[in-house]
Amino acid sequence: MDFEIIELDQMKIARVKEGCKINTVQDSLDLMGNADYLGARQVIVDEKNLDPAFFDLRTGLAGEILQKYSNYRMKLAIIGEFTKFGSNALNAFIIECNRGNCIFFAADFDEALDRLIHS
Repeated sequence: MDFEIIELDQMKIARVKEGCKINTVQDSLDLMGNADYLGARQVIVDEKNLDPAFFDLRTGLAGEILQKYSNYRMKLAIIGEFTKFGSNALNAFIIECNRGNCIFFAADFDEALDRLIHS
């Protein structure tokens, strides 16, 4: 998985580079393992890097991937414009995730970084 490491305040954050695709739970686990190996316990992913099935909650892909992050106590911020998916269930899911301290949905990179640093 191709990502860059951002270092802030003695914290390492892995940001997935444009063009890398996360299509399966295994892809996500590989990303987590590689990021952790380099000392990053926080990950930023753009919605374009995720398989569109991730945003259809009926597929279960989002639930499986996000559960891995929760289980391994890694933080994840997903950047994107999520209203375009037009799903009330997804909107409710995003609101619920953003109430926690592990998984965040953000509009842009600065918001994602802020949530990861201050959670």
